[in-house]
Amino acid sequence: MNAFFYQLSLVYCIFFSFLLAANDMTPLEKLKQGNERFINSKTICHEDWTAKRIALLENQKPFAIIIACSDSRAPPEIIFDQTLGHLFVVRVAGNIVDDFAIGSIEYGVIVLGAKLILVLGHANCGAVDAALKGMKFDNHIQEVLNDIQPAIVSTKGKYGNPLELATKQNVRNVEETLKTSKPVLAKLFAEGSLKIEGGYYELSTGKVEFLQ
Repeated sequence: MNAFFYQLSLVYCIFFSFLLAANDMTPLEKLKQGNERFINSKTICHEDWTAKRIALLENQKPFAIIIACSDSRAPPEIIFDQTLGHLFVVRVAGNIVDDFAIGSIEYGVIVLGAKLILVLGHANCGAVDAALKGMKFDNHIQEVLNDIQPAIVSTKGKYGNPLELATKQNVRNVEETLKTSKPVLAKLFAEGSLKIEGGYYELSTGKVEFLQ
């Protein structure tokens, strides 16, 4: 009987995944719906990893690129309830970007065909907090904090939680960097064939706020 219900759950998961892939949702809508499933503990089943791995041996077609922080509490594939092959993820402390990150993003757009880039910050970000407190390091950590400093400066004295304000501003700054990145991203963004958005993940609720 247990084997029967296991097989039934697999059929349900495969059928539900097919429905999601077959509809006309935009990449951003797919992320939003996936986050809702995560929040409500209604994630799609992912038991059949072997079949998924084999199906992706020759190629991949991610629908979105996520620029995320390295924080172990904010893995994009989990918080957006996505499986293998759906997301092309670039992760670094403070979700900042440099030439290497932008090169990876360009690959995801040009070669893999992703139409959405989401810059994802999160609550209680250690990198932003360290920059906010003016901490100093005599190693490469300081380079990360230096890159976040413009967000600290532009939100200083504003009403609200300083860490949250700075984290969201840092997301917007990275968005702007990507929107003006030549020769690839700026051109595609201006043409309207590439969307670049920002988000803020609240650790306590699991909710992703999409920034305007």
